[in-house]
Amino acid sequence: MQAFDREEYLARIENTKLRMMQFGLDVLLVCDPANMNYLTGYDGWSFYTPQAVVVALAQDEPICIVRGIDRNGARVTTFLDDANIIGYPDDYVQNKRKHPMDYVAEMLESRGLGRGAIGLEMDAYYFTAAGAEALHQSLPNATFKNAYTLVNWIRMIKSPRELDYMRQAARILETAMGVAIDAVRPGVRQCDAVAKIMAAQASGTAEYGGDYASIVPLLPTGIGTSTPHLTWSDQPFATGEATILELAGCRRRYHCPQTRTVFLGKPPQKLVDAGKVVVEGIETVLATMRPGFTCEEVEQIWRKVIARAGIVQESRCGYSVGLNYPPDWGEHTISLRPGDKTVLQPDMTIHFMPGIWQDDWGVGISECIHLTETGAVALADTPRRLIVKD
Repeated sequence: MQAFDREEYLARIENTKLRMMQFGLDVLLVCDPANMNYLTGYDGWSFYTPQAVVVALAQDEPICIVRGIDRNGARVTTFLDDANIIGYPDDYVQNKRKHPMDYVAEMLESRGLGRGAIGLEMDAYYFTAAGAEALHQSLPNATFKNAYTLVNWIRMIKSPRELDYMRQAARILETAMGVAIDAVRPGVRQCDAVAKIMAAQASGTAEYGGDYASIVPLLPTGIGTSTPHLTWSDQPFATGEATILELAGCRRRYHCPQTRTVFLGKPPQKLVDAGKVVVEGIETVLATMRPGFTCEEVEQIWRKVIARAGIVQESRCGYSVGLNYPPDWGEHTISLRPGDKTVLQPDMTIHFMPGIWQDDWGVGISECIHLTETGAVALADTPRRLIVKD
C-alpha cells in the first residue's frame, strides 16, 4: 500500500515544477532516495546502485529509472504508469566501461529531454562524480545546474498525513527509548542493549510496525560521550559512566528522533548541572518558539540560556527532519545556528538537539518538535532529564 494517495504525490510534483521554473530548469534529475520517495512513493533498498526520478516540465508524470531487477519494486510502491517505470540492464552495474547514467542519458534523449537546462542533485549522498561526468559526456546539448535540495526545501512543510506518520513514529520512539533506558545496566554488553533497541524499533506498537531508521542507535559511553556519533561495542556498561542514547522511531520512512543521557551510579555535579541547563534550554525554546522566528533567533534563545551557566557550544542546536533514508534523517535544509535567517513556518518539524560535548564528557537531551500555528510541541513524551540509575 502506498503511503499517500495519488493526489498528494501530484501536488508535490506540481510544487516541484514551480520551483524548477523559478530556477530556470526544464528537467530535474532526482537521485536522493528520500526525494525519489517523496515524489513517487518509490521505496526499496536499491540506492547502493545509481537510480533516478526524472521530473520534466513537459511531462505530466515523473519517470522512475532503477536497476532492472528493481523495476517491479517501483511497480509495487509507486503510483506511476508502467510506461514511466524503466529498468536498466544489469551489465551497467559496477561496470568500468559504462555507467548507469549513460543509460539515463539515452532515455532522456529518446524522450526529447536531453536538451535545455537539467538540474542535478550535486551533493546528494548517492549521486557520484562518475555519474555527473557520464551525464555531461552523454548529453552535450544540455546545460547543467546544481539543484541540490530543491525538493528538500519543499519537503520541509509537512502535510497532515505526513504529520500523522511522524506522530506514529513518536509512539514507536517512546517504546524504543524506554527499552534503551532499561537496557543500560552495569554488566550488560552494549551490543546486547542495541539488539533490544533495534527489535523495539522494528516491532513498533500493537497498532503499527516500525521501519529501519536512517541512523543506527548511537550510544557513546564513558569518555565516548565527549563526541556525539559513536555507535556501540561489545563492552559492558559500567557504574560511574554516562551513556548518551540517540535513536529514532520510524514509520513509512518518517522519523521522530530523540536523545537522552543515562548515568549509572552517582553522577558528577558538572554533569547534573549541564543536564539541568540543557533541559532549561529546551523548555525555554518550546515556550518561546513561534512561526515567524528565524533559525538564528531560535539558536540565540538557546545560546543565552547556556551562556548564563558559562557554557559555550559552537555546533548547531537543531535541523529539519522527517522523511529519509540512510545515512541521515535530517533534511539538509535549515539549521538552528547563527547566520541562518530562514523564517520558520507552521508544520515544519525540527530535531532540537542542544547537546554539550566537552573534552572528556558530554550530555545530550533532545526533542523532535512540530511547529504549529501557535507554537512548538514536542512529538514524543519521554522524561526530559538526566536519567540516573543507582
